[in-house]
Amino acid sequence: MTQVRVEIVGGPLSPETPSSAGPIEARGEIGSRVRFEGVVRRLEGEGTIEALDYEVYSPMAERVLESIARDEGRRSGVLGILVRHSRGRVAVGEVSFVCEIASAHRAEGLEALGSFIDRMKREAPIWKRPVPASSD
Repeated sequence: MTQVRVEIVGGPLSPETPSSAGPIEARGEIGSRVRFEGVVRRLEGEGTIEALDYEVYSPMAERVLESIARDEGRRSGVLGILVRHSRGRVAVGEVSFVCEIASAHRAEGLEALGSFIDRMKREAPIWKRPVPASSD
């Protein structure tokens, strides 16, 4: 059974941000740990931004993210999925999303990561609003 941990955090994420979700436990079966960080980029669509404001319906978003992670775990056989997503303002260059997949082999972890992200973007009640860069 896949370990699943999901957390919605106010503001940007960083390695120093404490996580109540904790890391995926190290077990003798883990041969690959794939970590993805979503970073806010300056160009959004056709314009330049200074930040993204994330609106999140937290209780539902956590349930949806957990459900997607459990589905991906059953489908791919990965051992663990840790998901953290920001709520509120995240400036350019800061991290707004982290997903870590623990698996026996690299290929299944990479495939599960891509599939999880695609589903999250379609299904999770998380919306981003660009904050335009102020003109000097």
